[in-house]
Amino acid sequence: MIGTIFLVVAFVGGLVAVAAYYRTAIGAANLLSLARKGMYVSAFGIVAASGILLAAIVQHDFSNAYVWGYSSKSLPLHFLISTFYAGQEGSFMFWVLCSAILSFFLLRYTRERNLEAHVMSIFLATQSFLLLLLLTKSPFRSIWNVYAGQIAPGTIPQDGRGLNPLLQNFWMVAHPPILFIGFAASAIPFSFAVAALWRKEFTTWLKNASPWVLFSGLVLGLGIMLGAYWAYGVLGWGGYWGWDPVENSSLIPWIVLMALLHTSIVQKRTGHLVGTNFFLAIAAFVLVLYSTFLTRSGVLGDSSVHSFTDPGSTVYALLLAFIAVFAVIGFGMMVSRRKELKLQAPPMGLLTREIALTIGAAVLGLSAVVILFGTSLPIFSKTTVDGSFYDTVNLPLAFVIALLIGYSLKVKWESEDGKEILKRSAKPLVAAAAVAAVMVYFGLHEIMMILFAFASAFTLFVNIELAYTIVKTDPRRIGGKIGHIGLALFFLGIITSSYYGTKQQVGLELNTPQTVGSYTMTYAGNRQVEGDKYAFDVKVKKGAENFTLSPVMFQTQDQGIMRNPDIRSTFTGDLYVSPISLDESVAGGSHAGEMITLKKGETVSVGGVKAKFVKFQMGQHGMDAMMGGAGGISVGSVLELQNGKASETIVPTAVYAKDSAPQYNPAESKLLGANVRLVSMNVDMSSKESMVTLEVLRPGAVSQQSEILNLEVSTKPFMNLLWSGSVLLFIGFIISIVQRRKEA
Repeated sequence: MIGTIFLVVAFVGGLVAVAAYYRTAIGAANLLSLARKGMYVSAFGIVAASGILLAAIVQHDFSNAYVWGYSSKSLPLHFLISTFYAGQEGSFMFWVLCSAILSFFLLRYTRERNLEAHVMSIFLATQSFLLLLLLTKSPFRSIWNVYAGQIAPGTIPQDGRGLNPLLQNFWMVAHPPILFIGFAASAIPFSFAVAALWRKEFTTWLKNASPWVLFSGLVLGLGIMLGAYWAYGVLGWGGYWGWDPVENSSLIPWIVLMALLHTSIVQKRTGHLVGTNFFLAIAAFVLVLYSTFLTRSGVLGDSSVHSFTDPGSTVYALLLAFIAVFAVIGFGMMVSRRKELKLQAPPMGLLTREIALTIGAAVLGLSAVVILFGTSLPIFSKTTVDGSFYDTVNLPLAFVIALLIGYSLKVKWESEDGKEILKRSAKPLVAAAAVAAVMVYFGLHEIMMILFAFASAFTLFVNIELAYTIVKTDPRRIGGKIGHIGLALFFLGIITSSYYGTKQQVGLELNTPQTVGSYTMTYAGNRQVEGDKYAFDVKVKKGAENFTLSPVMFQTQDQGIMRNPDIRSTFTGDLYVSPISLDESVAGGSHAGEMITLKKGETVSVGGVKAKFVKFQMGQHGMDAMMGGAGGISVGSVLELQNGKASETIVPTAVYAKDSAPQYNPAESKLLGANVRLVSMNVDMSSKESMVTLEVLRPGAVSQQSEILNLEVSTKPFMNLLWSGSVLLFIGFIISIVQRRKEA
């Protein structure tokens, strides 16, 4: 296909450019003109191939296997365009397109600084490797080749498979492309570092590379946060971060870039950490490549909800080669220059800014190593790391980082007096202690969380104080302070939303008000909102305030039931309602018996009898149904009842058939003198959050079944601190990029 031809043209042009730039860099010949022409040809081929793929998507060319696999005629234009990067092949295509666009800016930048030959040869080498991956995993293969034997040659399907429902969201239109721009941009600091090692310019390179380090950190971080917002508002996880391996694989290089950002300041001011900065610049890009391997090799298919499937042995090998080649180039250059990289600056003083920044970078590095270990563990063993592992290990590291950000701005370079540090820090310390005390008063009791809150508040007040001074003297340099204020607010948002938040699972019966925390909630029925999507209206009342939340559930062909939460955001926090399931029967019914709700392992008193929900139990015919046999799935709720010395075990069941409403079979209890019927359940075999709602029917009572909407309801105090902090962080990045660009 013509798209593949343009990819070949781009690859050949890139190789010509790399070879010509290399020959120029070593002084063999001045081939800059040929190198630029090769770069232009490569960029033209990439843009042309991208345009052809996009045209095939928009025109619904289902003879193209990629177009058929990820798009459909029913998609609106913005989602149709996003299918460009929805699959493995398209994501590589978009990455190399971002690289080609950035190459024009980098060409002009390096040309002005007489760095063109060395930097561009490295950068275009990374781009050429991406093109090689694309030629191996092309988005231009025909459907008859990819699905040979399944689709007759010449037969074009009437419609495509469509886009994954989880990706049909505005934030997912923005999140992947921004992330890929960050991936492409991370190759630029790497290229500057390798070029500096090549040219033996160990001290001046950071001045030129700093704007690009900031740009990479800005875009990659923005992509990560947009993904977090998507997870929070769309996936129904109940949070913004789940320590998923693919989430982590993007976070790790960003943490390394942040360490580089601060150690580069130390080198420019004192001459320390020369080798450290080279290492971090190289490691950040190598970790981006490693992230690509994790995401697209299929190795995390069983441990991540984001991971692509196995791309094939050739691409798998090329991804490993991609990592190995550029790791060898980067770290190999460091080894070859190891004698020149020996520290020549005088030792650092203990109470100095440079030592504070160095320790901070080391802690960031330790955090990256911990996350890298947990993320990579599924590759080497069948063990996976739970999210609590990351929380537990990173909390003390986050405390140290937060404290050092504020502390480093209160100490001077090269020499310092401890009494002067305390004197200058007195006001922020007192203010931070007051904030921590207020948080303790309102229920914050974990020592590590209290320290983290104190350190975050300390950094917040230090940077507010310095920002006020800078605005009056040199407002151009306020970027770092705004970024630090944003980060401190982000940290405080993490604490308030997680520690003070509440979460419970409830079953709301149709048109029956129920108290949930400080709210009164009433399930008012469901309605079709878009295609096969259904919104479940929940009327909420709190004092004089009334509003409706409408979480969504819908069935998909490949992903099963999708659940989208609804959120009520205010200044003081979020009310987060995520759907779990709907137990459907005869709408508008009522219950004649006593209703009880039990969590797994919980005991309540019913008419003087103690009732404990022990576990769920699946009936044999239910097992047969799950294995492909006939009948419905039967799930029982094992209850232990005790009245003095007398005890009994009963198992009320629910039978779920494919084409009919659930059938609830009550169990007779002699101790209660009643029948016990399941009304609803939330089945989670591994969680103590599993729960059942039961009805105790006394003799002569008649109950009619009703709709029960099962929800997870959570409150997240001051979530706005987290999101507003993120915005301020990125505003600080932008201001700093402009300033560093002028300095360079």
